[in-house]
Amino acid sequence: MAEAVLHVDHVTMQFGGVIAVNDLSLEVNKGEIVALIGPNGAGKTTAFNCITGVYEPTNGRVDFLGKPMVENYPSGKMKKLYAGKDNGKYTNKLSLTPDKITALGIARTFQNIRLFKNLTVFENVLIAKHMHLKANVFTATFGLNAKEEAAMRAECDKLLHIVGLDDVKDDIASSLPYGKQRHLEIARALATNPSLLLLDEPAAGMNPQECVELTGFIRQIKQEFDLTVFMIEHHMNLVMDISDKIYVLNFGELLAAGTPDEIQANDAVIDAYLGVSEDE
Repeated sequence: MAEAVLHVDHVTMQFGGVIAVNDLSLEVNKGEIVALIGPNGAGKTTAFNCITGVYEPTNGRVDFLGKPMVENYPSGKMKKLYAGKDNGKYTNKLSLTPDKITALGIARTFQNIRLFKNLTVFENVLIAKHMHLKANVFTATFGLNAKEEAAMRAECDKLLHIVGLDDVKDDIASSLPYGKQRHLEIARALATNPSLLLLDEPAAGMNPQECVELTGFIRQIKQEFDLTVFMIEHHMNLVMDISDKIYVLNFGELLAAGTPDEIQANDAVIDAYLGVSEDE
């Protein structure tokens, strides 16, 4: 049976009178590449923000490897729906911060590249490695963490070699071509040692050739790092080529879920998002 890495259960995110995500439930299983697609403003990034602790959802629960990370069923319909289940734990409130969620094994990239632009490629990756640093004030003061620091630097060198950025390791991040900046952001996420990688529009701004290269790159790192990948993407060629499963959001609600073939044949998805040719 498939092992659920991520389970999103009835998540709703409301901003005042606007419901950005409405009662969303989905599951990402170990070893899968899963895509979340939908029109602009459908609530895709908001869903990612709820999963990674950037937002505390108005209602709902997010489990990672079978354990809750985010849980909020404060009142009304949702509390009534889950009352009494699992000894009432669904009525508790839990919201881990993004750093704690990252430490559990979830890493993400962002729609707009967020690199330390004035630091080198190597330094960008090394910063991410430091979240696992065991040194404290005492060991740092007396230089007792030198061995650990050296090990982390060696791991960064190895990671940059795997992702093909070792030849630019000393370059300033902002000087890299756009496609390599995207690869660097993914490399920095990989430096946190995740088991689940969330990619928010990794192909945004890329030309067709760069999209083809990105497809191969995602497959490579999935295999190399034994990853499960959950991504938001608008480039349908990439999505249909690489995904095991696709979820479609529209106006914050789940419109459809299925394999690439099933999604491409779904009339509701075609009407809402994929569209048809002029002849059709």
